[in-house]
Amino acid sequence: MLWKLRIKAAEAGIWKSTEMRRRLADAGLEISAGKMSSLWAGTPTTVRLDDLDVICFVLGCTPSDLLVCQPDVVAANKPTPKVAAARSATRSRPAPGRRRTTPPA
Repeated sequence: MLWKLRIKAAEAGIWKSTEMRRRLADAGLEISAGKMSSLWAGTPTTVRLDDLDVICFVLGCTPSDLLVCQPDVVAANKPTPKVAAARSATRSRPAPGRRRTTPPA
């Protein structure tokens, strides 16, 4: 996923993370400086849906404006069939746990 918070913020006239943080606080979302830094500086690993809703409200956009799918990146990370076969071949032991017998007929 491509995170476009800074681009959308710039389109809304917000150039600094402190200004964005203040506007989010005015809309009811208190964000720590560290979390704001991670949202502002790069692609966050997680974003709460409630937070995303407020961010979209402040910027006047939709989640699809902030999050852009990158199917090419996903396809490039897909393992080749040889790698997948090698992974399944290394699993010769059965999974741990109790083995149950079939019930009597």
